[in-house]
Amino acid sequence: MNIRSWWVLSTLGLSLSAPLGVAQTRSSHVDATTYLSSRPEYPAWLELRSNLKENFDDICGDTFCEGDYSNIESLRFRCSVNSKTGVIGQCVWVFAASNEEINPTTGAITVETQTWTCQSPLASGTTMASLLTALSGPSPLYATLPGTSTTLYAGLGDCL
Repeated sequence: MNIRSWWVLSTLGLSLSAPLGVAQTRSSHVDATTYLSSRPEYPAWLELRSNLKENFDDICGDTFCEGDYSNIESLRFRCSVNSKTGVIGQCVWVFAASNEEINPTTGAITVETQTWTCQSPLASGTTMASLLTALSGPSPLYATLPGTSTTLYAGLGDCL
C-alpha cells in the first residue's frame, strides 16, 4: 500500500491493522461501578461494598487484626466485568494497615506499613447479577459465593 492510500484510509477513520471487513477484538472488561452505573442493580452494588466493609470492621479485632497489625482497614472491594456478558473477570479486596512505634527519647515515630490484595474465590463464569443476588443482605462476608461452597470470609483467611 502506498502512502497516499494509507493517508486516505486513515483520514476516513479506517484501521489498517486488520483487513477491511474483519472484526477487531477489543478489551471489554470494565469496573463493576461503570458496568452497573446505568442499571437498576447499582444501589445493590453500593450496599454490598458498604456491608462488606462493615462486616470486616465487626470481626477485625477478633480475627485478622491481631498481632503486628491491629488496625487493618478495608480500602476497596473491586470487580472487573465483561461489559457485553456481565461475567466477572476478577474481584479483589484491598486492605492496608500500619504499625507505629514511638521513640521515647526523641519522640520520633517509626511507621511500618502493609497492604494486601485478596483475590475473591469466585467460580469461573460468575455473573455480576448472580454475585449481587448471592451477597445481598446485611452479611455478605459469610454468604456462599455463586457456584462454590465457599465465602469471601474463607478467601480472606488465605490472604490476610
